[in-house]
Amino acid sequence: MGINRFNSEGYYDPTAYEALTKIEAEAKKNTYRPIVFICSAFAGDTEKNIRRAQRYSYFAVSRNCIPFAPHLLFPQFLDDEDKSQRELGLFFGMVFLAKCKEVWVFKVCNKISEGMVVEIEKAKQRKIPIRYFNELCEEVDSI
Repeated sequence: MGINRFNSEGYYDPTAYEALTKIEAEAKKNTYRPIVFICSAFAGDTEKNIRRAQRYSYFAVSRNCIPFAPHLLFPQFLDDEDKSQRELGLFFGMVFLAKCKEVWVFKVCNKISEGMVVEIEKAKQRKIPIRYFNELCEEVDSI
């Protein structure tokens, strides 16, 4: 529909039109949020790792991104202890990985789990930018 150049009484109102146009443009500019893939450990101490992944996801939101953390979603209906269901969850995650602008890898004690390695390798194959963070959400080198 757009913004009308005329006011409610039908008079040409360039000042209001210009102001509203700028507000609309600013609102559109601020609505873009890239999707980032949250890559962090799940297996082991799952309760602690879920809390970490939630914190990492919130960190992404605070950076104007939309987080996708497959290990927060798929274990709700797939059993990570069942090998075939775990592989299915990893496959689902790979499908969504292709839709992400970046992969954010969160390393605890500088460790990367077996599942994380698979996600990182797939991101490299697809030439998706990878950023590395420590447990405190501070960006670090890829080592």
